[in-house]
Amino acid sequence: MTARPSPGDLLAVDGRASVQFAGDRALTFRVVSVCDQPTYAGWIWLTGYVLNRRGEATDKREICVQLAGLRSAMGSPAPRRPRTTRSYASRRDQSDGAAARDRSGLCARADAR
Repeated sequence: MTARPSPGDLLAVDGRASVQFAGDRALTFRVVSVCDQPTYAGWIWLTGYVLNRRGEATDKREICVQLAGLRSAMGSPAPRRPRTTRSYASRRDQSDGAAARDRSGLCARADAR
């Protein structure tokens, strides 16, 4: 990657970006901010979140990496929204239980007399 990353970018950070991320220390990184402070030529400070295989943020980090060694991680999973629980009962069943009793035949209707 030769362009400067921007907030929201998803990057693959491995040994090409810095030796500290070589091998099994490679990570997927979501950029939050890019530091404007000068550093060594070709290097850049990034702040962001380390993502796991499911695309969930596991750690916030600040890293110094070589700009030329960064790669886009577009093949990585996108962050997922939390699951919501849903009731499988109908709205009628969530009241006082009359609907369930009506279906079971245990309750006699007033108009059936």
